[in-house]
Amino acid sequence: MREAAQYLIGKHDFSSFRGSGCASKNPVRTIINISISEFSSIDFMSFKFNTPVIKVSIEADAFLRHMARNIVGTLVEVGRGRFSPTGVKEILESKDRRLSGPTAPAQGLFLEKISY
Repeated sequence: MREAAQYLIGKHDFSSFRGSGCASKNPVRTIINISISEFSSIDFMSFKFNTPVIKVSIEADAFLRHMARNIVGTLVEVGRGRFSPTGVKEILESKDRRLSGPTAPAQGLFLEKISY
């Protein structure tokens, strides 16, 4: 997953990771960083969840509709062996949403920070 994520860093046309109904006229975005971390548990507010967690953090100049969720869904498929890491590069270059992984569910998705 980490190797695959590296192909997404930089300025690209993210049409392959764009959700249907996206009204953006330009699908070009810049991903500054993607980090993937594993935890045996996670603290959230005043709760502790004792369950394995994979945290995917994506920093970008802007996002298309469902772009983060589609990237995470595709990276999970890499982790499951459905796609090779280099397959993500091919998906990105294809500009075809049908080739990428499923949209990750919104549950567990957090907006961590907005910077201007």
